[in-house]
Amino acid sequence: MIFRVATIDDIPGIQVVRNAVRENRLSDPGLVTDADCAEFITRRGRGWVCVVEDVVAGFAIADMQEHNIWALFVHPDYESTGIGKQLHRMMLDWYFSQTDKPVWLGTAPGTRAEEFYTRQGWQRAGMVNKGEVKFEMHRENWPHQ
Repeated sequence: MIFRVATIDDIPGIQVVRNAVRENRLSDPGLVTDADCAEFITRRGRGWVCVVEDVVAGFAIADMQEHNIWALFVHPDYESTGIGKQLHRMMLDWYFSQTDKPVWLGTAPGTRAEEFYTRQGWQRAGMVNKGEVKFEMHRENWPHQ
């Protein structure tokens, strides 16, 4: 497994992962375009990928403009391997090296993602985006500083 900063060349693999997930699926894959991915990993923030045998197995993207986690997904073939946890750590270490502002994300209730973020120390902060659970992480609560 190789973990590294995402590049434009990773976008096709990122799209494969995003559309292969079992939970938090896009109702319309066209809602997240290659141009959207490029914008988030080059101008709005930064992205990371985990590559296994030249295949993107997971990715994470932080949005510095909205102080939001735009994405953290692992391909179903690579679930429960620690990829999500490592991408999460890399993303938040970088995020809090850039700013002291809290970061937030939204995820569907009753999912493994909700459990994952709770285990990683995120705090519930209400609801957002038509029924998603909103979580926040503050720098002082991020233990990996």
